[in-house]
Amino acid sequence: MAPPSKKSHPKKSKRDDKLRGASKKPFKPRMRQNEAIPSESLALQMEDDVPDFPRGGGSLLSRQEHDEIRAEVDAEFEAGERKTKKKNKNAKKTKKSYALEDDMGSLFGDGITGKLPRFANKITLKNISPGMKLWGVVAEVNEKDLGISLPGGLRGLVRASEAFDPLFSNEIKDAEGIFLPRIFHIGQLVSCVVLQLDDDKKEKGKRRIWLSLRLSLLHKGFTLDALQEGMVLTAYVKSIEDHGYILHFGLPSFTGFLPKNSQAENIEINTGQILQGVIRSIDKAHKVVYLSSDPDTISKCVTKDLKGISIDLLIPGMMVNARVQSTFENGVMLSFLTYFTGTVDIFHLQTIFPSSNWKDDYNQNKKVNARILFIDPSTRAVGLTLNPHLVNNKAPPCPVKTGDIYDHSKVIRVDRGLGLLLEVPSTPASTPTYVTLFDVADEEVRKMDKKYKEGSHVRVRILGFRNLEGLAMGTLKASAFEGSVFTHSDVKPGMVVKAKVIAVDSFGAIVQFPSGVKALCPLRHMSEFDIVKPRKKFKVGAELIFRVLGCKSKRITVTHKKTLLKSKLGIISSYTDATEGLITHGWITKIEKHGCFIRFYNGVQGFAPSSELGLEPGCNTSLMYHVGQVVKCRVKGSVPASRRINLSFIMKPTRISEDDMVKLGSVVRGVVDRVTPHAIIVNVSAKGYLKGTISTEHLADHQGHAALMKSTLKPGYEFDQLLVLDVEGNNFILSAKYSLINSAQQLPLDLTQIHPNSVVHGYICNIIETGCFVRFLGRLTGFSPRNKVMDDQRAVPSEAFFIGQSVRSNILDVNSETGRITLSLKQSCCSSTDASFIQEYFLLEEKIAKLQLSDSEHSELKWAEGFNIGTVIEGNIHDAKDFGVVISFEKYNDVFGFITHYQLNGTTAERGSTVQAVVLDVAKTERLVDLSLKPEFLDRHKEDSSNSQAGKKKRRREAYKELQPHQTVNAIVEIVKENYLVLSLPEYNYAIGYASVSDYNTQKFAQKQFLHGQSVIASVMALPSPSTVGRLLLVLKSVSEATETSSSKRAKKKSSYNVGSLVQAEITEIKPLELRLKFGIGFHGRVHITEQVCDENVIENPFSNFRIGQTVSARIVAKANKSENNGKNHQWELSIKPEMLTGSIEVENKLVDAEFRISTGQRVTGYVYKVENEWIWLTISRHIKAQLFLLDTSCEPNELQEFQKRFGVGKAVSGYVLSANKEKKLLRMVLHQFSVSNETLDGKVLNIDNQHCNPPIENLIPHIHEGDTLGGRISKILPGVGGLLVQIGPHLYGKVHFTELKDSWVSDPLSGYHEGQFVKCKVLEIGHSEKGTVHVDLSLRSSLNGMHSPSSVEKIDNLHPDMLVQGYVKNVTSKGCFILLSRKLDARILLANLSDGYVEKPEREFPIGKLVSGRVLSVEPLSRRVEVTLKTSSATSVQKSEVNDFSSILVGDIISGTIKRVESYGLFITIDDTNMVGLCHISELSDDHISNIETKYKAGERVAAKILKVDEERHRISLGMKNSYIKETTQKNGFVDDTQLSTFLENDSREIQNLDVEYEDEEYPVLSQVESRASILPLEVDLDDVNHSNLDDAVGQNHIYTNETNTIDEKSKRRAKKKAKEEKEQEIRAAEERLMLNDVPRTADEFEKLVRGSPNSSFLWIKYMALMLSLADIEKARSIAERALRTINIREESEKLNIWMAYFNLENEYGNPPEEAVVKVFQRALQYCDPKKVHLALLGMYERTEQHKLADELLEKMTKKFKHSCKVWLRRVQNVLKQHQDGVQPVINRALLCLPRHKHIKFISQTAILEFKSGVPDRGRSMFEGMLREYPKRTDLWSVYLDQEIRLGDIDIIRALFERAINLSLEPRKMKFLFKKYLEYEKSQGDEERIESVKRKAMEYANSTLA
Repeated sequence: MAPPSKKSHPKKSKRDDKLRGASKKPFKPRMRQNEAIPSESLALQMEDDVPDFPRGGGSLLSRQEHDEIRAEVDAEFEAGERKTKKKNKNAKKTKKSYALEDDMGSLFGDGITGKLPRFANKITLKNISPGMKLWGVVAEVNEKDLGISLPGGLRGLVRASEAFDPLFSNEIKDAEGIFLPRIFHIGQLVSCVVLQLDDDKKEKGKRRIWLSLRLSLLHKGFTLDALQEGMVLTAYVKSIEDHGYILHFGLPSFTGFLPKNSQAENIEINTGQILQGVIRSIDKAHKVVYLSSDPDTISKCVTKDLKGISIDLLIPGMMVNARVQSTFENGVMLSFLTYFTGTVDIFHLQTIFPSSNWKDDYNQNKKVNARILFIDPSTRAVGLTLNPHLVNNKAPPCPVKTGDIYDHSKVIRVDRGLGLLLEVPSTPASTPTYVTLFDVADEEVRKMDKKYKEGSHVRVRILGFRNLEGLAMGTLKASAFEGSVFTHSDVKPGMVVKAKVIAVDSFGAIVQFPSGVKALCPLRHMSEFDIVKPRKKFKVGAELIFRVLGCKSKRITVTHKKTLLKSKLGIISSYTDATEGLITHGWITKIEKHGCFIRFYNGVQGFAPSSELGLEPGCNTSLMYHVGQVVKCRVKGSVPASRRINLSFIMKPTRISEDDMVKLGSVVRGVVDRVTPHAIIVNVSAKGYLKGTISTEHLADHQGHAALMKSTLKPGYEFDQLLVLDVEGNNFILSAKYSLINSAQQLPLDLTQIHPNSVVHGYICNIIETGCFVRFLGRLTGFSPRNKVMDDQRAVPSEAFFIGQSVRSNILDVNSETGRITLSLKQSCCSSTDASFIQEYFLLEEKIAKLQLSDSEHSELKWAEGFNIGTVIEGNIHDAKDFGVVISFEKYNDVFGFITHYQLNGTTAERGSTVQAVVLDVAKTERLVDLSLKPEFLDRHKEDSSNSQAGKKKRRREAYKELQPHQTVNAIVEIVKENYLVLSLPEYNYAIGYASVSDYNTQKFAQKQFLHGQSVIASVMALPSPSTVGRLLLVLKSVSEATETSSSKRAKKKSSYNVGSLVQAEITEIKPLELRLKFGIGFHGRVHITEQVCDENVIENPFSNFRIGQTVSARIVAKANKSENNGKNHQWELSIKPEMLTGSIEVENKLVDAEFRISTGQRVTGYVYKVENEWIWLTISRHIKAQLFLLDTSCEPNELQEFQKRFGVGKAVSGYVLSANKEKKLLRMVLHQFSVSNETLDGKVLNIDNQHCNPPIENLIPHIHEGDTLGGRISKILPGVGGLLVQIGPHLYGKVHFTELKDSWVSDPLSGYHEGQFVKCKVLEIGHSEKGTVHVDLSLRSSLNGMHSPSSVEKIDNLHPDMLVQGYVKNVTSKGCFILLSRKLDARILLANLSDGYVEKPEREFPIGKLVSGRVLSVEPLSRRVEVTLKTSSATSVQKSEVNDFSSILVGDIISGTIKRVESYGLFITIDDTNMVGLCHISELSDDHISNIETKYKAGERVAAKILKVDEERHRISLGMKNSYIKETTQKNGFVDDTQLSTFLENDSREIQNLDVEYEDEEYPVLSQVESRASILPLEVDLDDVNHSNLDDAVGQNHIYTNETNTIDEKSKRRAKKKAKEEKEQEIRAAEERLMLNDVPRTADEFEKLVRGSPNSSFLWIKYMALMLSLADIEKARSIAERALRTINIREESEKLNIWMAYFNLENEYGNPPEEAVVKVFQRALQYCDPKKVHLALLGMYERTEQHKLADELLEKMTKKFKHSCKVWLRRVQNVLKQHQDGVQPVINRALLCLPRHKHIKFISQTAILEFKSGVPDRGRSMFEGMLREYPKRTDLWSVYLDQEIRLGDIDIIRALFERAINLSLEPRKMKFLFKKYLEYEKSQGDEERIESVKRKAMEYANSTLA
């Protein structure tokens, strides 16, 4: 090799840097040549752009031209790296340098002439280009892309979408979408095509190479004729069959087949896999190629010479026979396949270790086998390889790893100025390693060949590996052997390293190790505390100390927290490192209420519960710690399998002996430390534990006492007894509940201590919808299902219990396997067996009283000693209240006594008088004493007073001595307290006792009501003692729990009661609708609310005078069914009506089974027993029920809104019977009286929707009449001016006209109304059709006598010309509009009468519903036609004068005007300053012929014209616009200069809408003729009629103008006249039909007339159906749809399809069920209409109603049935995008497979637009880019693409796209379009510089084109 110039050394080393990958030079940013590389075209090279050379071709440029061009290009690349030198200096050196760069940097083809280059072709980032074909080896397989190792050490990427052809990739994706690892493997040789190059976003100066493995690109140009046997081809496995594999070559022209017997053994083949095969045979008839995949055969197969083979047929990896032509300094040139030449560089020679004399092995004409390495179609350069591994079709082995160090590496060759080739002693074979000049030493080496001799040994470290060449890259630098981190694999968690900050961002800092490896320091790890401005903390270029946190997939994270850097503790980098007791540092990542999450190295995470944070109970964790804080923690335990680590912040856990350890369930003492909002913190008197927590619910068994207790607690208070429920760390969970403390020994701790059928105390820990959780000690929890929670199955658990409630639970089942405990909380099986519940109540009350007085002197509690229960106390009457008497005491000023009326016993109480009363109860917390004046208590005291004091105590003890625990006694209720009763025991000397009204499990239940003096049965549970606070404690026994004795059963059997018997019964329960009674021995009955008073006397609350325990007389009227009483005690129906109790009435004959005799209109009274959303249910008698509809209860909206509050259960309601059902014994009631016929209903319910008969309206809705005021509810707000649909009955609806919404004319009468709103309405009119349906017209005007507006008119007779009126716009056309004057009266306004000025767009200025004021022009009462104008009178008169002033128009004048309308025969022009319109015929437009008038002229343009003719009689003006007319007149008169002419011809910017009314004269005879036809039907005439006749006349007249000199044949004239007359008749008839559609009829009769006249109009039929639906007549609407389908002509397919669509909507809304009903109609529609249209119609309905699942199913069927329809596939794509699904690409791939080729462009472009609008814009860009690569000259695609980008608004992308577009080589017309579009865009942006830039580029293009 010839030595290069010395001055070129540094340049070569920089350039050759690309050969060895990334340099490891520390902290020295390296300039890269490719930074200056201009962006290259991303499109693939098209075939047309490649020169066609039949024999390999030659360059069109001479060698000198090549050198000049390359010198210019290379100068640009080297501009940033070296200073520019003058051209006249160092010419020789520069020439040498350029020659070297030419040879190393540029590619040359096979047509070289002149001197050969010095170097072989090599692929570099500088010369790689899109379209180049390369051979590579798979180096990395990821889920979404592949990494390919390319020639020259380059690396390319293949996206998953480019790994296969789009037609094929969808078939091989599995469910997860991860298919690349299944198809490709590392080391696999592949052929690829360069798609594009782009700059690496992460590292500046680097470029990414994007590749494609699509065979359609690789095999482009292949045909079946070009294939020959023995050729090696690459193919996809399309499918696996029984005998072989079907192959796909990426081309549609032929397929392949690989038999299984020709497949290599032990090779697994998957669908989609890429494989190679040798062609065995070709079946041209069936276009099938048969292959063999034997590896040996493939590796030896050589491509044969073919005549006329082109470069397109060369594939990378193809083996060829070659011959040596010459040698270069770094390679060999070979010739192959007769016509081609290629080069082999020095790294691809036959020998792996070529020495310095390697050229001796390659003599000229030596034959070798070589494989193609790359092909560049643009330069026709071909690279070859002689590498023995690659020639054998195998990738070279890779025995070394990056970072390995080899001490004895042998120097094989020294390349002066380039580097060294070494032989590294790796195993199993040596590896060639190349060391570039930069990596030889740390300092610059001047004479490398002297320092390193061939055969010497050096120490080398591996930098990387070129997989394709099998060549390792190494370094000899001493610095490379220093430092702990060389590659990513050297990084270990916890390692302390020094790094340099190279970038700082908001997310953190990027740092670089000395070896060049980069890492991220997250923002939270940049400091111990949060950093607001990270750039101030970290300066770019600063060298800092970091610690490695983790390394995952080459992503390294480090920390700069000082605590972690200085930590000497062991680290946790895996879950197995977390050994128990290990103390380490971590950092907090998340703080929860229950603890903190701690992160360690390598992503390991642990959890420290709140009890292990070292905080005092009740502390807020988030206030003590913060996220990111470094903490020292101790490992308590770990489970590596489940990735769990338990941590503690307490370093030294307190050691407690087992003897001192407090166990769960033990009772301890505690002193209150502090009170927090949710708990009490106490200091526990126990060793080792300091703190305990008592939640508020655990302070007492009673909910009210718990809150009261907490409010009185203060620090220092001592609890004598506290139960240890649980232990969390060093913290006790305690309870002060007496129920739990007293049963501490029985509380279970685990499952073994629980026994079924036992009752255990516990507390509610959670309540869910399906039941309650009850907890005992620790975490032992049982569950009570909802059906086991309460005896009443209807109750809700959350309403009957509260969390923390003390309960008694009955154990039902214990499952030791699952650890589940099933409980019952029913009171029937869990009731208390002692008085502990009320005992705790009194004990705690006394304790709270002491706490309340803790701040005062304790002696104040001594007042209670003077008020012992049962003693007599003297007091003064302080005040007399309605509920009793208040007593004051002299000794105790702040203590008051209270005597209820019941305890006064009839004594008159005078204020100030002194009384002596007996103490019954003392409330110490309230300082209140309950007293009694009843003689039985006072007499008892007098008896005791005769004895001595000692005797008094003795008598009191004896009174209780007679009582024994668990003894049953009779008691009387003396006082009813909130939570307990004060009872007296008459049998025991009126001893005072106390009983609770609730129990543990029933604290929130609705309690039974007790009355003073009521007798109850109770059991004695505890005698008076200090533990009971001196009270006698009792437990009530309910009646239901009393058991019957055998004697009572016998007595019951002997008793006999019959219907009619009179009995004495005791009231046991009072309910809103009945009294429950008992009589006899064990008999029960009820009195229904209707059996209490006479029917005439309605009492609001009939049971208010009765009390429980009261005895009443009643008569048995019936036996009740057992089922009604759930089988509990056979009950009787009783009556206490006075007439039933008096006299000798034969009840049996009169009452039993009374007949159902109720007539319509009869007044009845009932009581409310149920209130639903829309119905009130009443009971009229025991067997008759009634319904009252919501809207029948009132006409006031506020009352209707709150109707449920107005009708409470038990309320008496009187009303009138509307209908009745004898079988169900059910009535329909209304509250107001109405007139009815004399007929009775005979028990039948009136049917207001009966379709088979036509009864009078008053029979259908007898309670509604015209003029009635009703309550209603808005059901629907109709669109436009449709008004409201208001519900006035269960199935009855009325319509409120748009003019009946408000009292006065307002701009938006619908404002303030919404669906579901209650309104007060008046019935205006009731009508019915022949079919029996009813329609009701309503009004919502509050002043129902009419509108306040003076212009309100109800009848047409009230209208007269010039009358001022107001109305709402009903509909608008381009001809005018119609307005609503009232409910039955409309008027029309022509376009000319809409305004005094010009109306550009009537639809915009007069929207539907707008309020307008105008003046009546004309009224025709017979045809009901009203004409109105909105003009002022003065303006109208001016216009008339202007229109009729034809005298001012002279023939020959030049006028200016505006084009009003463009027709095919000419232009209608409005003359300026007048209202006159003239016609310029097409023959008078121009001197030249005009082929398409519509494209040249547009409405609104300004023009100049000459008046040719004026016909005043017919009001016609003929105009001419020829240039000759204008010039001639100008020359004659001289009044129009060039400026004026240009002004006339200039286009006006205004857009004038296409108007049809040419003349505004109201006296036209044509108009009067049209209006005379109005008597045909009483409907409005469409505005089109005004001008059509004029139009025809105008056309005919203009023909006369232009052909005046010609004679017209009389016959043809008559024929034309007759034809014109017929056309006019057809137009008038069509206008009348359109007119009918503008005013939709309101009754069925009107519709019947219309559909008979227009049977094929789907519009009418659908409106008819809509009318029926508005009347809630669904079946009638269906019958109309069926009739329409039978009536419409079979040829009118579109009309029938409209009916089917309406039918779909009908069934979807009202079908039963809707889905099945729609499918049935759909199946029928398919038989009559185009299936595709029917499918699309059904799909549209599904999408509108958001039935996405059904729409998806239908689309799936449609894509199979209509797979060739582009519209269907687009709907499928649109559906997927609307639902934001990810499966768009598979749908597109399927569509492209199914659609014909000619539809692909349409489909892809429309799909791309959908992606831009609804999906991912990047996918849309990819589609457009793909199409433009294939069709770069289609400006329509460019235009659509640009429009979509402009809509998104990314200015940079838009301008880049425009720049690409204007740089295309297209014909001038297309380029003009692109430049114009670009200019318009920049004008819209308003950037003047950009606008000038675009204009300048356009001029440059124009100049270059002209040149």
